[in-house]
Amino acid sequence: MSDPSSILSNIIAGFATAGTPENLMFGIFGVVLGTAVGILPGLGPAVAISLLLPLTFGLDPTSAFIMFGGIYYGAMYGGATTAILVNTPGSASAAVTTFDGHPLAKKGRAGTALLTAIIGSFIGGTFATLMLMLMAPTLVEVALKFGPPEYFALMLLALVLVASVGNDKFSKAVFATLLGIGIGMIGIDLQTGVVRFSFGVPELYSGVNVVLAAIGLFAVGEAFWISSGGGNSDDKNFTESGKRMSMNHAEWVRSGWAWTRGTVIGFFVGVLPGSGGTLASFMAYGVEKKLSKHPEKFGSGIVEGVAAPEASNNAAAGGSMVPLLALGIPGSATTAVMLVAFQMYGLQPGPLLFENSGDLVWALIASLYITNVLLVILNLPLVGVWAKLLELPPALIYSAVLVFSTLGAYSLKGSLGDVGIVYVLGLLAVILRKFQFPIAPVLLGILLGPLIEQEFRRSLSISGGDFSILVTRPLAAVFLLIALASIVGSIFSSKTGLRVSKKPATVVAD
Repeated sequence: MSDPSSILSNIIAGFATAGTPENLMFGIFGVVLGTAVGILPGLGPAVAISLLLPLTFGLDPTSAFIMFGGIYYGAMYGGATTAILVNTPGSASAAVTTFDGHPLAKKGRAGTALLTAIIGSFIGGTFATLMLMLMAPTLVEVALKFGPPEYFALMLLALVLVASVGNDKFSKAVFATLLGIGIGMIGIDLQTGVVRFSFGVPELYSGVNVVLAAIGLFAVGEAFWISSGGGNSDDKNFTESGKRMSMNHAEWVRSGWAWTRGTVIGFFVGVLPGSGGTLASFMAYGVEKKLSKHPEKFGSGIVEGVAAPEASNNAAAGGSMVPLLALGIPGSATTAVMLVAFQMYGLQPGPLLFENSGDLVWALIASLYITNVLLVILNLPLVGVWAKLLELPPALIYSAVLVFSTLGAYSLKGSLGDVGIVYVLGLLAVILRKFQFPIAPVLLGILLGPLIEQEFRRSLSISGGDFSILVTRPLAAVFLLIALASIVGSIFSSKTGLRVSKKPATVVAD
C-alpha cells in the first residue's frame, strides 16, 4: 500500500468495481437506509448491519460490504438530523450535536445547522477514507504504541475538556461529571466480578449502556422537559426554520477551522481500537470550545459547535476501519459487526487481507468515497424538508420522540428493563435542567468512567502498583499535563466570571 503507483492503480480498479450499476445501487440503498436508521434513537449502524447480515447470504461479498459502508456513513449523518431538530440524538455520538444544533434550530436556523452537519460529514468521511487508503499500516503501528497508561491519560483528558461544556459554574459541571461516572460504575466489575450499585435489580447487572444514556438524557429528557413547559418560551422561531439555510462569511471561516480540527481529531481517535465516534465528537467539541475567543457562546447555538462534532464522528467512522482492515481488530461496535460479516464470507481481516482479497478491499475503500458524495447529493435537497418538520405541533413531535425512543431502547436487547432505565434517566435530565446543571458531562462520565477505571487498573497491574507509570511514559505525561492545564484554566475562568458578574449564568444544558 505504500507505493503511490500501486495505490493509484488499485483505487482506480476499486472505483471501476464500486461504480458498476449493481454496486452503485447497493451503495445508494445503504446510504438511504443508514440515514433513516440514524434518525431513529438507539438503532444506529451496528444494529442495522446486524439485522441485514442474514439477508446478505448468497450476495456477492463486494456488494454486501459496499452496502454496509453506506449504512455506516449514512447513519453517522442521520443521527444529527433529529439531534438538531428535536434535541433527540439518533446515536450516542450525535448527542454532542444537540449542544449547539438544537439551539440553532430554536433561533430559526435549523437549515443552517443541517447544512453544517452535511458538509462536516462529507469532509470528515472523505479525509478518513483518504488516510485509510494512504496510511493504514503506518497508523496501525502508531495505534499499537498506545498502552493502558496512554488510554487512561487520553480519556481523562477528554473528560476534562468537556467537564465544563455547559455555561455554568465549574462546580456544577464537576458534579454532573462525577454523577455520570457514578452511573457508569453500575453493574458487574470486569476485574473482580463483583456487582456494584445495582440495588439487587437484575437489569442493572450489565450496567447502563451509553446508547441508553444518550436516549434517556437527551431524547426522553427533552420530551419530558417540553411537556412540563420548560421549553415553550424557546419555540417561537421554529416556524422560520426552513428560511435560513446559509452562513455569513465569518461563520464559514469559523466552520472551516472547526471542520478541519474536528476531522483530524476524529480520525486519529477513531484509529485507536475501542475509542469510537462518541469520544471523538466530545473531544472535538471540547477542543473547539477551548480554542474559541468566545467560549461562553457554546451551547447557545453557534455553527462551529455543530461543525466540529459532525466532522469528527464521521472521520472516526473512517478511522475505525483502519484497525479492522489492517489488523482484524474492530475499532467500534459497527466494525465489530463488520468483522463478523467478513468471517461469514470466509475472509479474515488483517495484514494479508490486502493481498488475498485486494479487489474487495479497494472496492470498499472506493465505495466510501462514493458514499460521501451520495450523502451530499441525497441530503442537501432534503434540508428544507427536514427543517419544515418543526412546523408540526410540538405535542405530535415529542409524542413521536417518546415512541421511537421506547422502540430504540427495547430493540437493543429486547429488555423492558432498558426501557425503564431510559425513562428514569429522562426524569433525571429534567431535574438537572431544572436546577441548571449541564447534561453533557453526565453522558461523558457514563461513557468514560468505566473505561478510565479499567485502563487505570491495567496500568497499575503492569507496573506492579507503581503510580509513576502514568507520568514516566511521554505520551501519557503530555495528555495529563494538558488535562491539568485545562482544569486550572477552567477554575480560573470560573472565579474570574464570578468577580465580573454575580448574576447566575444561563445554562443551555443540551
